[in-house]
Amino acid sequence: MIWFDPSFFLAEMNILFIGDIYGKAGRNLLAKNLENIKKELNIDFVIANAENARHGKGVKKEHINGFIDAGVDFFTLGNHAFNDDEFTEKHLDEPNLPVIRPANFDSSMPGRGFAIVEFNGVTILIINLIGQISMKHEVKNPFKLVDKILGSQKYDISLVDFHAEATAEKAALGHYLDGRVTAVLGTHTHVQTNDARILSEGTAFITDAGMTGPHDSIIGADKDPIINFFVNEEAKHVTPATGPVQFNGVKIGVDLKSKKAKFIEPVNIIYE
Repeated sequence: MIWFDPSFFLAEMNILFIGDIYGKAGRNLLAKNLENIKKELNIDFVIANAENARHGKGVKKEHINGFIDAGVDFFTLGNHAFNDDEFTEKHLDEPNLPVIRPANFDSSMPGRGFAIVEFNGVTILIINLIGQISMKHEVKNPFKLVDKILGSQKYDISLVDFHAEATAEKAALGHYLDGRVTAVLGTHTHVQTNDARILSEGTAFITDAGMTGPHDSIIGADKDPIINFFVNEEAKHVTPATGPVQFNGVKIGVDLKSKKAKFIEPVNIIYE
């Protein structure tokens, strides 16, 4: 048996992680611009959080297919993973679907929480987790579960999408996994944070990668109903905003010899 070292052929790898894709605006942005973004940033592999692709909540199979056509390789989800019944019941269990949902949801729920992906001889472990603080779902402890996943798989590099509300919980997981995974990337709050960095043991980290969707909005939604809720405490139907759109994400450079991140750079582009 010949031992194969992927770094012999590919010394470095650039991964683009796209923050929560929100509604039609986010979908159209990727369809029109992702190919150029990948070329400009010299991207090898693309992961996107797609849990808000369907009008701000959930995703459909046709959206996943459209994103694949645009150039996305793999998808993570979050608290809205099961908001579209058709997608949940008909597609989420498809073995070849490049989509995972948070691993610490109940195991009886459709879908899987992590996956191994092969790319140019590199084995990538992608894990999706959801936070426990200020979330409506009852879920398993993500810290204990990720230990079990990492211990049960063989891989070259690994990335974790931690879909969580609390910044402290995200930071805690980043430091907990520092040196054991290639990157811990926060999602869910839709606001790109200013703390992208390489932690002391070599793991790339950002508290939140941001949102890809309406720019002149309140985390993707039309502003007026949200403001009215806070001013008058009246809940009204929320719809995605229109107007300029933004692309949020991070570019992660990986040294395939050390299996650690070389850099992490925020990507923030506004399209009028």
